Amino acid sequence: MDLLECMEVFQEVGKSLSFSKAAESRASSRSSVTKKIAWLEGYFGVQLFNRNTKHVSLTESGRLLLENADALALATRNLKELVQGPVRNPSGRIRMGTPPSFGAVHLAPAIENFLNRYPAIRVSLLLDDGRSDLIAENLDLSVRIAPRLKDTNQIAYRITVVPQVIVATRAYLKAHGAPKTPKDLENHNCLIHSLKAPTGMWVFTDKRNNTQVVQVSGTFNSNLGESILHLAKLGHGISMHPRYMVENDLRAGVLEVLMPEYRPEGLDIYAIVQSKRHLPYKVRLFVDHLRKWFKDAEWQQ
Repeated sequence: MDLLECMEVFQEVGKSLSFSKAAESRASSRSSVTKKIAWLEGYFGVQLFNRNTKHVSLTESGRLLLENADALALATRNLKELVQGPVRNPSGRIRMGTPPSFGAVHLAPAIENFLNRYPAIRVSLLLDDGRSDLIAENLDLSVRIAPRLKDTNQIAYRITVVPQVIVATRAYLKAHGAPKTPKDLENHNCLIHSLKAPTGMWVFTDKRNNTQVVQVSGTFNSNLGESILHLAKLGHGISMHPRYMVENDLRAGVLEVLMPEYRPEGLDIYAIVQSKRHLPYKVRLFVDHLRKWFKDAEWQQ
């Protein structure tokens, strides 16, 4: 039951000393009024009315409540508006961590769109490798991009799945030939992301949904995708990247997609939060915004 509504019903009955008149005044049934008064008596743990088939009168507790009902109702209403304020008019600061390239290039437009919709909200962005300690860094959320989360105890919201592609330059392919199947990658210089593929295992799915796992190796690995991409663009080897990271280079003809009939394992983008139960409304709004934003992203099509 709603406390404010029950208080209003109590005031109607207390002033008219009639359940029937209170019901009529509120365009309600007498049984509904009776239930609300019973709930209010249970809430306060006292009897508020003496009543029989002919008369209704206030008890001492009922009289005291009626005398203070206006002030109590006003205080309750003000408190309700105060608590609901962040929901109706979300404001405050959201602190978040994110991998550098994704945050600076692809997350920034999503943030800008979100801030235009909610001008009372502020966002602080910490560019890191996506593994910040939420509590130590006082972060509301952290964006993680990985084939899967290692820590199953983390409270995570999956934002989207990012497709990946295998790429190389024409110069590299001219000098070393183009791989036809994942198995062929064993004979190529593969540039490896040490966080996303620490053991050098690349996973593919063919058109029949059969999975192939290949052990790759090469002369360069890094925990930063930009450095791997830079060497690939220099013709140093074959690399695997999220589609969003190489979209412009593919359009410009700097890189070519290899083995399009084999789909590399995608990357999940997660929003990691401290507490699901006490997730601030502004953070929940932002997570929902990210889901819709990246669902409609061009590189998802």
